[in-house]
Amino acid sequence: MSTATNERPSHPDDVMRTFVERANAGDAEGMAALYEEDAILAYPPGNEIRGREAILEACRALVARGVSFQLEPQLSTIVQGGLALASSVSADGVGVRVQVLRRQPDGTWLRVIDRPEAAKPQA
Repeated sequence: MSTATNERPSHPDDVMRTFVERANAGDAEGMAALYEEDAILAYPPGNEIRGREAILEACRALVARGVSFQLEPQLSTIVQGGLALASSVSADGVGVRVQVLRRQPDGTWLRVIDRPEAAKPQA
């Protein structure tokens, strides 16, 4: 199911919200469209998924499992030129979710590196 797959966020703070909306709508293609072609998704912890096509498969798997997302409190986004560091405090107690975004030639923003959760330290 595709919602607004071709619409891309015009501000880095909008990327997380857009991802959550698309995920909860079951729009795996729209979720993957928020990543650059050669982006890296560090999921699950300790693993790296490289490239939009592989990220799309991961998004399809999440949608198939019926995973729902909630918008979490965002920390202040840091922007330096065409790069942005966006993060949010995880509601599940994992810690902080972090993503690096790059401004595209059309002024929109896409994920380059996404670490949606970190492995908990071993005691």
